[in-house]
Amino acid sequence: MYSAVMSMSTPERLIEATRELLWERGYVGTSPKAVQQAAGAGQGSMYHHFAGKQELALAAIRRTADELGAAAETVLGGEGSAYARIEAYLLRERDVLRGCPVGRLTMDPEVIADPALRAPVDEALGLLRARLAGVVQEGLDRGEFSGALDPEEIAATVVATVQGGYVLARATGSRAPFDSAVRGLLALLGPRAAVAATPTAL
Repeated sequence: MYSAVMSMSTPERLIEATRELLWERGYVGTSPKAVQQAAGAGQGSMYHHFAGKQELALAAIRRTADELGAAAETVLGGEGSAYARIEAYLLRERDVLRGCPVGRLTMDPEVIADPALRAPVDEALGLLRARLAGVVQEGLDRGEFSGALDPEEIAATVVATVQGGYVLARATGSRAPFDSAVRGLLALLGPRAAVAATPTAL
């Protein structure tokens, strides 16, 4: 791992180091000195490539946000029914106890207070909700889901389940609450639930 990181260019090492530190320590804990040590870069080198901590953090946050979108698209844009793709998104491999790198940023007061740093976080979560809503709409159009479902509300529920599941898992030190929340949502979205939600013709 170390050799792979050190084979990167200096700007890449600085961005990757900042991403990790933001995830672990938050914006305040991500000091320039900590970034330089993690990246194996000197102070002069850091400020040669980036104007300061804010600019470097912005580059790191943008990359993290882009990766969230790419990871989601891998499963949501794949083959299969709408339900199967949502299921794949909810069940994909995650480091649950570490939490979501983008979700963690929403709880960082310094990031939220800075419009520039907050923008890519807000955009990433907005795009994720929109992509999920699109998949739900596909399912509605194909008759997979009950017509009573609202795509945007279901998309928000999926995101809230994942992000809330991370919080519960970290609070208990176990991924069990995350897995339980995911199973519960899938049960509500499953074929049986869709049939049960369909009004009976009189």
